[in-house]
Amino acid sequence: MTSLKYRRVNVSDEHHLRNGALKAHSDLKQGSNNLKNGYHVTEKVQKNGNGDSFYQPRVRGEDSFEEAPMYVAVMTYMGYGIVILFGYFRDFLRAVGLEKCHQAQEREEQKDFVPLYQDFENFYKRNLYMRVRDNWNRPICSLPGPVFDVMERVSDDYNWTFRLTGKTIENVINMGSYNYLGFAENNVDFLKTVAEETRQYGVGVCSTRQELGNLSIHEKLERLVAEFLGVESAMAFGMGFATNSMNIPALVGKGCLILSDELNHTSLILGARLSGATIRVFKHNNMQSLEKLLKEAICSGQPRTHRGWKKILIMVEGIYSMEGSLVRLPEILALKKKYKAYLYLDEAHSIGAVGPTGRGVTEHFGVDPNEVDVLMGTFTKSFGATGGYIAGKKELVDYLRSHSHSAVYATAMSPPVVEQIIRAIKCIMGVDGTTEGKQQIRQLSENTRYLRSRLKEMGFIIYGNQDSPVVPLLLYLPGKVGAFSRAMLKRKIGVVVVGFPATPIAEARARFCVSAAHTREMLDKVINYNTQHLTDLSYLLWYSFVFFLNCYS
Repeated sequence: MTSLKYRRVNVSDEHHLRNGALKAHSDLKQGSNNLKNGYHVTEKVQKNGNGDSFYQPRVRGEDSFEEAPMYVAVMTYMGYGIVILFGYFRDFLRAVGLEKCHQAQEREEQKDFVPLYQDFENFYKRNLYMRVRDNWNRPICSLPGPVFDVMERVSDDYNWTFRLTGKTIENVINMGSYNYLGFAENNVDFLKTVAEETRQYGVGVCSTRQELGNLSIHEKLERLVAEFLGVESAMAFGMGFATNSMNIPALVGKGCLILSDELNHTSLILGARLSGATIRVFKHNNMQSLEKLLKEAICSGQPRTHRGWKKILIMVEGIYSMEGSLVRLPEILALKKKYKAYLYLDEAHSIGAVGPTGRGVTEHFGVDPNEVDVLMGTFTKSFGATGGYIAGKKELVDYLRSHSHSAVYATAMSPPVVEQIIRAIKCIMGVDGTTEGKQQIRQLSENTRYLRSRLKEMGFIIYGNQDSPVVPLLLYLPGKVGAFSRAMLKRKIGVVVVGFPATPIAEARARFCVSAAHTREMLDKVINYNTQHLTDLSYLLWYSFVFFLNCYS
C-alpha cells in the first residue's frame, strides 16, 4: 500500500491561549495537562434542568483527511480532462447531425427564454453524468431496513431512459440509508402505539397548527424533545429541510451577518439566502478562518455604512453528511462567547447517532446544550420518521411560533408520524421500560468503529471522525465511481456514490452510512468484497481505459 500523508487542520494550544478563545472554559481546565489539540480532556459533568448527569466528557478524535497518492490525483484530473474533450467532440457530432441527440430540445419560439441551466451544467449532465446515471434513483420495492429489494432496470439508449425488467434483486445490504438506530423497520410490537394513534387521530390533520391542527400529541412531542435535549422548549415541524430554510429567515435579516461553514447543507444555505442577511463563508472546521471573519465583522461593521451588525450568527452542522467530520463545538462556543455572537447548530445527522446516550454532539463533547443558542435537528434519520425541530430558550421558541413561515403556513405533522418519533425518543431515553435504545446506540458505535478501522487497515482513504456513522470512502477516478457502484450491486450491496459537483472534482467517493441494524456478518461482506482491485495501479488504469472507451458509446 502507498504511504499516505495527513492534511488535518489543527489549531494549536498556543494559538488558543494567545488569542483568549478558551477563556470561557477556564473554570473547567486545571493546568495545561488538561488540554490536547485545543480540547478539554477532563471536564466537569454538565447537568440538565432535571439534574440528570448525562452530559459526560468525551475525548474528541481527530478528523482524518488524507491526501491521495500523486499518481491517483494526476490520473483523476487526466480522466476528467479526456472525458470533457470527448464530450465537446460528441457535441460537435450532434450539431452536424452525425450523432443522434437524445436530450430534450427547446422549441424555436422558446429560444429567447432564460435557460434553465448554464452552458457547462448542461454539458456536464449530457456528457459526464449520463455515463453513470444508472447508479442513482434505483427503485426500491421493500422496507429500507438493513437489507432491501431493488427493482432491476436496464437502459437501451445508454442511460437516457430506463425500463424495468420485472425482476427483483432481493436482500441487498443497505449501506446508504440514514437509518442509524434501526427505527425505520416494521416491528409489530413496537408499532402498536403508532397504530392506536392512527385509529384515534387519523393519518392527516389538513390544517396548520395555528388554525385547527394543533393536537395534544404535538405538544406532547415538543415537551419530550425539550426534555431529551435538556433545554427549556422545543418546536416540531413537518419537514426537515424546511426547518432550516424557513426558520433562519425569521431569526436574521437585513443588517445581520451569517458566518457559514463552507460545507453546510443546502437547506442552511437556502435559509441564509432567503433571510436577506449578509453571508460570509469560513473554511471547514477552521477556527483561524472563523475568528478572522469575526474580528473583521466587529472592527469593520456593515459595508459602506460601517455600522455595527445587528446580529452575528455562526451556522454549523454536528456531523457533515458528505465528509463524516464532527463540528469543533468547544472551540466554536469559545469564539461565540468571546465575540458575542450567536450559534445555530444543525444536528440532522448527529442527534441520536453520537453521544453515549444519543443526545448528539453537545453530549459527545460534554457541553451544556443551553450554551448553544439554536439547536436544530431532524426526525428523518435516527428516529425513522419525518420532520424536524428547533429547540433552545423558551423566548426563542415562542418567537418562532408566531414569526416562522413554516409554523404559520405549513400543515401540522401527521399524528402517526408524531407517535413514531415519541416512541423512538422514549426508547432512546429508556423511559419505555426497556434497554433497547441503549443497546442500539452502543451497537451503532461498535459498527461505526469496526467498519472504519477495517477500511483503514486495508489502506483505503476514508474521511471523517472515528465516531461518525457517515463513512466516505474516496474513489477519485470518474470511471471508478460507476464501476464500484455496479460491482457492489452485483454482489447485493447497495451503496451511494457521489461525485462532482456534490464534491470537489478530484474527491469523488462512496458514502457508507452505518446502522445499528447492521450485523457483523453484513459489514464483513461489505469489507471482504474483492477490495484489492480498488487500490492497485493496474486496476486504476483499467477503469480509466474502460471509461474512456464508453465515452464513444
